[in-house]
Amino acid sequence: MLAQRRYELIMQTLRSEGPVSVGVLADRLGVSPATVRRDLTRLERLELLTRVRGGAAARTALEEPFAEVATMGQEARDAVAARAAELVQDGDVLLLDIGTTVHRLAAHLRGRSITVMTANLAVYEELVPDPEIELILLGGVVRRNYRSLVGFLTEDSVRQLRAGRFFMGTSGVSPDGTIVDTTAVEVPVRRAMIASADQVILVADRSKFPGSGYATVCGPEALDTVITNEGADPGTLATLNESGVEVIAV
Repeated sequence: MLAQRRYELIMQTLRSEGPVSVGVLADRLGVSPATVRRDLTRLERLELLTRVRGGAAARTALEEPFAEVATMGQEARDAVAARAAELVQDGDVLLLDIGTTVHRLAAHLRGRSITVMTANLAVYEELVPDPEIELILLGGVVRRNYRSLVGFLTEDSVRQLRAGRFFMGTSGVSPDGTIVDTTAVEVPVRRAMIASADQVILVADRSKFPGSGYATVCGPEALDTVITNEGADPGTLATLNESGVEVIAV
Protein backbone atom coordinates (compact mmCIF):
# COMPACT_ATOMS: atom_id res chain seq x y z
CA MET A 1 0.00 0.00 0.00
CA LEU A 2 1.33 3.44 -0.93
CA ALA A 3 2.29 5.74 1.94
CA GLN A 4 -0.22 8.41 0.87
CA ARG A 5 -3.06 5.90 1.04
CA ARG A 6 -1.90 4.75 4.50
CA TYR A 7 -1.94 8.36 5.70
CA GLU A 8 -5.51 8.80 4.47
CA LEU A 9 -6.70 5.60 6.17
CA ILE A 10 -4.93 6.45 9.41
CA MET A 11 -6.56 9.88 9.58
CA GLN A 12 -9.98 8.50 8.66
CA THR A 13 -9.68 5.93 11.46
CA LEU A 14 -8.56 8.46 14.07
CA ARG A 15 -11.35 10.87 13.19
CA SER A 16 -14.08 8.24 13.23
CA GLU A 17 -12.91 6.18 16.23
CA GLY A 18 -10.88 8.57 18.37
CA PRO A 19 -7.46 7.51 19.77
CA VAL A 20 -6.28 4.23 18.21
CA SER A 21 -3.31 2.03 19.13
CA VAL A 22 -0.37 1.27 16.86
CA GLY A 23 -1.31 -2.42 16.91
CA VAL A 24 -4.86 -1.80 15.71
CA LEU A 25 -3.65 0.48 12.92
CA ALA A 26 -1.04 -2.09 11.84
CA ASP A 27 -3.75 -4.78 11.62
CA ARG A 28 -6.11 -2.51 9.66
CA LEU A 29 -3.43 -1.49 7.17
CA GLY A 30 -1.73 -4.86 6.88
CA VAL A 31 1.70 -3.42 7.68
CA SER A 32 4.20 -3.71 10.53
CA PRO A 33 3.95 -1.66 13.74
CA ALA A 34 7.28 -0.06 12.78
CA THR A 35 5.75 1.24 9.54
CA VAL A 36 2.78 2.65 11.43
CA ARG A 37 5.09 4.41 13.91
CA ARG A 38 6.98 6.02 11.03
CA ASP A 39 3.68 7.12 9.47
CA LEU A 40 2.48 8.59 12.77
CA THR A 41 5.73 10.49 13.13
CA ARG A 42 5.29 11.92 9.65
CA LEU A 43 1.68 12.97 10.32
CA GLU A 44 2.61 14.45 13.69
CA ARG A 45 5.23 16.64 11.98
CA LEU A 46 2.47 17.87 9.67
CA GLU A 47 0.47 18.75 12.81
CA LEU A 48 -2.37 16.45 11.77
CA LEU A 49 -2.37 14.23 14.86
CA THR A 50 -1.13 13.96 18.43
CA ARG A 51 0.83 10.97 19.70
CA VAL A 52 -0.66 9.34 22.79
CA ARG A 53 0.60 6.39 24.80
CA GLY A 54 0.65 3.40 22.44
CA GLY A 55 -0.98 5.16 19.53
CA ALA A 56 -2.32 8.49 18.26
CA ALA A 57 -5.35 10.79 18.14
CA ALA A 58 -6.49 13.28 15.48
CA ARG A 59 -6.07 16.94 16.29
CA THR A 60 -9.49 18.50 16.73
CA ALA A 61 -8.21 21.81 15.35
CA LEU A 62 -8.30 20.30 11.85
CA GLU A 63 -12.04 20.84 11.71
CA GLU A 64 -12.17 24.52 12.59
CA PRO A 65 -15.68 25.91 12.14
CA PHE A 66 -16.20 27.79 8.88
CA ALA A 67 -16.99 31.01 10.73
CA GLU A 68 -13.66 30.89 12.59
CA VAL A 69 -11.60 30.17 9.48
CA ALA A 70 -13.38 32.98 7.62
CA THR A 71 -12.17 35.57 10.14
CA MET A 72 -8.47 34.81 9.57
CA GLY A 73 -6.47 36.48 6.79
CA GLN A 74 -9.52 38.24 5.37
CA GLU A 75 -7.65 40.95 3.47
CA ALA A 76 -5.37 38.53 1.61
CA ARG A 77 -8.24 36.18 0.86
CA ASP A 78 -10.47 38.95 -0.45
CA ALA A 79 -7.73 40.29 -2.74
CA VAL A 80 -7.40 36.85 -4.33
CA ALA A 81 -11.18 36.52 -4.65
CA ALA A 82 -11.55 39.94 -6.29
CA ARG A 83 -8.88 39.13 -8.87
CA ALA A 84 -10.51 35.77 -9.60
CA ALA A 85 -13.84 37.48 -10.20
CA GLU A 86 -12.22 39.56 -12.96
CA LEU A 87 -11.75 36.37 -15.00
CA VAL A 88 -15.49 35.68 -15.07
CA GLN A 89 -17.53 36.80 -18.07
CA ASP A 90 -21.28 37.12 -18.46
CA GLY A 91 -22.77 33.82 -19.60
CA ASP A 92 -20.08 31.71 -17.89
CA VAL A 93 -20.97 28.41 -16.25
CA LEU A 94 -18.94 28.01 -13.07
CA LEU A 95 -18.24 25.34 -10.48
CA LEU A 96 -17.40 26.87 -7.12
CA ASP A 97 -15.56 24.78 -4.55
CA ILE A 98 -16.14 24.72 -0.81
CA GLY A 99 -14.04 26.95 1.43
CA THR A 100 -13.73 30.52 2.62
CA THR A 101 -11.79 32.03 -0.30
CA VAL A 102 -14.33 30.72 -2.80
CA HIS A 103 -17.08 32.14 -0.59
CA ARG A 104 -15.44 35.55 -0.90
CA LEU A 105 -15.30 35.06 -4.68
CA ALA A 106 -19.05 34.48 -4.69
CA ALA A 107 -19.58 37.85 -3.01
CA HIS A 108 -17.74 39.51 -5.91
CA LEU A 109 -19.97 37.75 -8.45
CA ARG A 110 -23.30 39.17 -7.29
CA GLY A 111 -25.25 40.86 -10.06
CA ARG A 112 -23.53 38.94 -12.85
CA SER A 113 -25.46 37.03 -15.52
CA ILE A 114 -23.84 33.63 -14.91
CA THR A 115 -24.60 30.08 -13.81
CA VAL A 116 -23.05 28.86 -10.55
CA MET A 117 -22.96 25.22 -9.46
CA THR A 118 -21.70 24.53 -5.94
CA ALA A 119 -21.64 22.28 -2.89
CA ASN A 120 -20.65 25.25 -0.74
CA LEU A 121 -23.57 26.21 1.49
CA ALA A 122 -21.99 29.59 2.26
CA VAL A 123 -21.84 30.32 -1.48
CA TYR A 124 -25.46 29.21 -1.83
CA GLU A 125 -26.54 31.56 0.96
CA GLU A 126 -24.52 34.41 -0.56
CA LEU A 127 -26.04 34.05 -4.03
CA VAL A 128 -29.56 32.76 -3.46
CA PRO A 129 -31.03 36.30 -3.13
CA ASP A 130 -29.53 37.31 -6.52
CA PRO A 131 -32.06 36.84 -9.37
CA GLU A 132 -29.37 37.40 -12.03
CA ILE A 133 -27.50 34.21 -11.15
CA GLU A 134 -28.78 30.78 -12.09
CA LEU A 135 -27.84 28.82 -8.97
CA ILE A 136 -27.50 25.03 -8.82
CA LEU A 137 -26.95 23.45 -5.39
CA LEU A 138 -25.41 19.99 -5.58
CA GLY A 139 -26.75 17.22 -3.34
CA GLY A 140 -24.85 15.36 -0.65
CA VAL A 141 -24.20 14.84 3.03
CA VAL A 142 -24.15 18.09 5.00
CA ARG A 143 -20.95 18.95 6.89
CA ARG A 144 -22.51 21.49 9.21
CA ASN A 145 -19.21 22.50 10.75
CA TYR A 146 -17.75 23.55 7.42
CA ARG A 147 -20.88 24.57 5.52
CA SER A 148 -20.44 22.07 2.69
CA LEU A 149 -21.94 19.01 1.00
CA VAL A 150 -19.85 15.89 0.41
CA GLY A 151 -20.15 12.20 -0.42
CA PHE A 152 -21.14 10.02 -3.36
CA LEU A 153 -24.32 12.00 -4.04
CA THR A 154 -22.25 15.14 -4.55
CA GLU A 155 -19.78 13.29 -6.78
CA ASP A 156 -22.59 11.79 -8.88
CA SER A 157 -24.19 15.22 -9.30
CA VAL A 158 -20.92 16.75 -10.46
CA ARG A 159 -20.33 14.00 -13.04
CA GLN A 160 -23.61 14.90 -14.74
CA LEU A 161 -22.55 18.52 -15.24
CA ARG A 162 -20.05 20.48 -17.32
CA ALA A 163 -18.53 23.83 -16.37
CA GLY A 164 -16.33 26.27 -18.21
CA ARG A 165 -14.34 27.09 -15.08
CA PHE A 166 -13.83 25.45 -11.70
CA PHE A 167 -12.62 27.78 -8.96
CA MET A 168 -10.92 25.53 -6.43
CA GLY A 169 -9.75 26.16 -2.88
CA THR A 170 -7.15 24.21 -0.93
CA SER A 171 -5.63 23.56 2.48
CA GLY A 172 -2.12 23.71 1.08
CA VAL A 173 0.20 23.72 -1.92
CA SER A 174 3.31 21.55 -1.54
CA PRO A 175 6.69 22.81 -2.80
CA ASP A 176 6.40 20.46 -5.80
CA GLY A 177 3.06 22.03 -6.77
CA THR A 178 0.87 19.22 -5.42
CA ILE A 179 -2.51 20.38 -4.10
CA VAL A 180 -3.31 18.79 -0.72
CA ASP A 181 -6.12 18.75 1.80
CA THR A 182 -6.55 17.99 5.48
CA THR A 183 -9.93 16.28 5.06
CA ALA A 184 -10.04 13.13 2.96
CA VAL A 185 -13.82 13.24 2.45
CA GLU A 186 -13.47 16.43 0.36
CA VAL A 187 -10.91 14.99 -2.05
CA PRO A 188 -13.20 12.83 -4.27
CA VAL A 189 -15.60 15.75 -4.77
CA ARG A 190 -12.76 18.07 -5.80
CA ARG A 191 -11.38 15.47 -8.20
CA ALA A 192 -14.83 15.08 -9.78
CA MET A 193 -15.08 18.85 -10.20
CA ILE A 194 -11.65 19.00 -11.84
CA ALA A 195 -12.76 16.35 -14.34
CA SER A 196 -15.99 18.24 -15.07
CA ALA A 197 -14.42 21.61 -15.89
CA ASP A 198 -12.70 22.95 -19.00
CA GLN A 199 -10.46 25.19 -16.89
CA VAL A 200 -9.27 24.77 -13.28
CA ILE A 201 -8.36 27.91 -11.35
CA LEU A 202 -6.86 27.58 -7.87
CA VAL A 203 -7.55 30.46 -5.48
CA ALA A 204 -5.14 30.30 -2.56
CA ASP A 205 -3.85 33.12 -0.38
CA ARG A 206 -0.17 33.21 0.57
CA SER A 207 -0.74 31.26 3.81
CA LYS A 208 -1.50 28.14 1.74
CA PHE A 209 2.12 27.96 0.56
CA PRO A 210 2.74 25.38 1.94
CA GLY A 211 -0.34 25.36 4.20
CA SER A 212 -1.18 21.88 5.49
CA GLY A 213 -2.60 18.59 4.28
CA TYR A 214 -1.88 14.90 3.88
CA ALA A 215 -4.40 13.92 1.19
CA THR A 216 -3.43 14.57 -2.43
CA VAL A 217 -6.08 16.30 -4.53
CA CYS A 218 -4.11 16.70 -7.76
CA GLY A 219 -0.75 17.58 -9.24
CA PRO A 220 0.10 20.89 -10.91
CA GLU A 221 -0.68 19.39 -14.32
CA ALA A 222 -4.40 19.57 -13.46
CA LEU A 223 -4.28 23.34 -12.99
CA ASP A 224 -4.58 26.08 -15.58
CA THR A 225 -4.23 29.12 -13.33
CA VAL A 226 -3.24 29.88 -9.73
CA ILE A 227 -4.26 33.16 -8.11
CA THR A 228 -2.46 34.09 -4.89
CA ASN A 229 -0.89 37.05 -3.11
CA GLU A 230 2.48 38.69 -3.54
CA GLY A 231 4.77 37.05 -1.01
CA ALA A 232 3.65 33.47 -1.60
CA ASP A 233 6.58 31.04 -1.63
CA PRO A 234 8.59 31.93 -4.78
CA GLY A 235 10.03 28.43 -5.19
CA THR A 236 6.58 26.86 -5.33
CA LEU A 237 5.33 29.52 -7.75
CA ALA A 238 8.35 28.88 -9.98
CA THR A 239 7.60 25.15 -9.96
CA LEU A 240 4.00 25.86 -10.96
CA ASN A 241 5.18 28.09 -13.80
CA GLU A 242 7.56 25.40 -15.02
CA SER A 243 4.60 22.99 -15.06
CA GLY A 244 2.74 25.27 -17.46
CA VAL A 245 0.47 26.90 -14.85
CA GLU A 246 -0.33 30.60 -15.20
CA VAL A 247 0.44 32.27 -11.87
CA ILE A 248 -1.28 35.55 -10.94
CA ALA A 249 -0.04 37.27 -7.78
CA VAL A 250 -2.01 40.23 -6.39
